[in-house]
Amino acid sequence: MDYLALMLVAVSLAMDAFAVSIGNGMTMRGAGVRHALAFGLMFGGLQFLMPIAGYLLGSSFSASIGGIGPWVAFALLVLIGGKMLSESFRAPGEGPTAAGTEPPSLGRLFLLGIATSIDALAVGVSIALTGWNIWVSALVIGAVAFAFSFFGVVAGKKIGARFQRNASRLGGAILIGIGIKILVEHLLS
Repeated sequence: MDYLALMLVAVSLAMDAFAVSIGNGMTMRGAGVRHALAFGLMFGGLQFLMPIAGYLLGSSFSASIGGIGPWVAFALLVLIGGKMLSESFRAPGEGPTAAGTEPPSLGRLFLLGIATSIDALAVGVSIALTGWNIWVSALVIGAVAFAFSFFGVVAGKKIGARFQRNASRLGGAILIGIGIKILVEHLLS
């Protein structure tokens, strides 16, 4: 298991949650530790569960796809990374980073968590195809998402909207890079 790649994947996946947390932290009235904890637990918890669900899905068909597994992992990571990059070029106020001035309800927070963790579901499929340990992977992904989300809300009032876009761009570029790395390792082995 490549722990550096796992950490890069975890950071990349956390970038969407980080951007949403920053956006909400910047616009929420009275954003504090309680709100940061709610964002961290919701986003971190979903980022932990989604790779497991994706892994179970991927494990069910990974034996049947055999040698094309690294190609599928490459395609999924490049598509996810490309989606993150393209969404980072949206006009301000579009997409899941738009927020009101009131803290989101639990239902809205859950929907934001789902929106920011769908990518982790696809990464879970990739994990099944690469043979990484799903429990270690999911734990690292969830913990990093918790930390980034918590910090994002706390720091949101101090960080401008420009950083929000750069976080998504960096995350997308890293996922594309990991996908290319998986493919190159497969081709060279």
